Amino acid sequence: MMTAFLARACAFFIAFTTIVTAAHAETDSQRLGDNLQPLLSCLSGRSESFSVVVDIDVLIDGKVQHVDGRLVRFDDHSFDLDLIHSDYSVRIRRRPGATAFALPHHKTVFLGSGDVDVSDQLSPLGITDRLVGSGSMLTMVVPMLQQTDSAAVGHMLTGLLKMDFNADRQHWTLRDDTSLQFHNDGKQIEINVGDQHRAALTIQDSLPEMAKVDDWSDFKIVVLKRQELERSIARGTRRALEILSPSRLLTSPQQKARKVPAGELRWIEGQRIVLLNGTPEEIGDAHGRLLSAESQRCIDSVLYTFGTVNTIRTGRWFRHDLDAAYARLAPHIPEDHKRETLAFAKAINIDPSTAHAINVFPELFHCSGFAVSGAASKDGKLYHGRVLDYMTTIGLQDAATTFIVAVDGKHAFANIGYAGFIGSVSGMNDQAISLGEMGGHGEGQWDGVPMATLMRRALEECSTLDDVMTLWHDSPRTCEYYYVFADGKSKRAVGVAADPNSIEFIMPGQSDQRLGEGIPEVLALSSGSRLEALRERIQQRYGEIDVEVAQWLMSRPVAMKSNLHNVLFIPEDGVFYVANATHQEPAANRPYVKLDLDALLRSMTP
Repeated sequence: MMTAFLARACAFFIAFTTIVTAAHAETDSQRLGDNLQPLLSCLSGRSESFSVVVDIDVLIDGKVQHVDGRLVRFDDHSFDLDLIHSDYSVRIRRRPGATAFALPHHKTVFLGSGDVDVSDQLSPLGITDRLVGSGSMLTMVVPMLQQTDSAAVGHMLTGLLKMDFNADRQHWTLRDDTSLQFHNDGKQIEINVGDQHRAALTIQDSLPEMAKVDDWSDFKIVVLKRQELERSIARGTRRALEILSPSRLLTSPQQKARKVPAGELRWIEGQRIVLLNGTPEEIGDAHGRLLSAESQRCIDSVLYTFGTVNTIRTGRWFRHDLDAAYARLAPHIPEDHKRETLAFAKAINIDPSTAHAINVFPELFHCSGFAVSGAASKDGKLYHGRVLDYMTTIGLQDAATTFIVAVDGKHAFANIGYAGFIGSVSGMNDQAISLGEMGGHGEGQWDGVPMATLMRRALEECSTLDDVMTLWHDSPRTCEYYYVFADGKSKRAVGVAADPNSIEFIMPGQSDQRLGEGIPEVLALSSGSRLEALRERIQQRYGEIDVEVAQWLMSRPVAMKSNLHNVLFIPEDGVFYVANATHQEPAANRPYVKLDLDALLRSMTP
């Protein structure tokens, strides 16, 4: 809830002016222009200094969340921004030589001084252009936000939206659910969106006193590079606006095929498929060259959007936690994986430490998985289903990619994942081995092989189910994870419960206090009501399970609202079916695309 609240509250505060600006009435454009003039003076930069106060009520998960906000621009280089909620709060002070990012609930302030990036920085001068990228629909209204002629704005918007003025109630209506009301010559604006969301904005005539950037009595001060501090906030905000208001660049990407040495990008029924083959260096380079923009968006989602939210939640700088995790995990990562990561980093021109850190991002997935075979399936085949439920709110769906990878000297495999990540959470290899994982507890237990690295090693190295079980048993492990592994050659499957100190293998049909009474030739792993629904569905269609029924097993509510991807593996046939989430729908509601691993491998360019 916290991630959704912060993202929506910040976006509501930033996009509030966009909604207000995008208003027009054919017969009252001058009236509207007069009402908007004070706001446009602030947004266009005509007013070098101003103070705006907002209070917002946003309905999230059935509960009204209240935020008090204040933005004070002192000059072209200095501003204060406060966002205060009962549980989470942020205060930013920017001055010509330094920036402070304060978290009052944690009594901690991150303080940076020195130089900043040209593009990823928070100077008020031109900030709209830097915070609104091509991936957001808000780019359409940026020119209006920068207009100095309020009457021209009214005329520009004529015909774009239908905004009616209600003379009796003295307010404007937009669509059926949105109303705006202006007071005090446009210096006070009220907006209501149905009965769920409300905001009030006040432009104040006087400015508060400008406090010193390092004046934080009783706060713990954490010193950062200013470049890192401002980059994190700027890139995190820009990516958040893309996620909350995606443009067609993201919702309907150009489906152009491309080839580079050792790699190829294809589109199959709207899904992004990348084929990679060669040495680790060649594969990393091709990955980066084919998916540069998608990888950067994925990195921004994790490192900057999620990272900023996590910093606010914990009071710790997220990148510090990630770097500390990598330092402990690095000894357990194969050298060829590191070489591939370095080549990828070079290809997209990012610091190698960022590429390494992003690939050990602690995945705390809440997922489901099953394997049915023999009498449980319609044709006796083994069907292995995998449901990935994890944070569609940070936009990982924009980077969804199915990789077909053939590393020299290793088993080739399919990796259903995301641009920028070389590890695996869902995959199948050319030996008919399929894998899926489910997160548990124990974040911070990082003295072992990263889960996603262990998954990829199994795809590259293992030929039988026994090989996979041995790899897990003999490897130092991190955190608590659950898995379903399957082998299409022997039509065997196994469930796994593993943490750093113990490992347990659960066989099909085995009763377990966590999973319930065993169902013959069935493994069903999930939790709570989702496990109950999955078990009920399997029993209902026992003996009838085929591709169509197996996909139904993974539909809502077995899949959560945060359902990023679903995969159905039929390892003995070398085929699998993939569904990916969009910004509007979870993966379970999306069509599946059938992919043939053997055929894709045969089609690879030597």
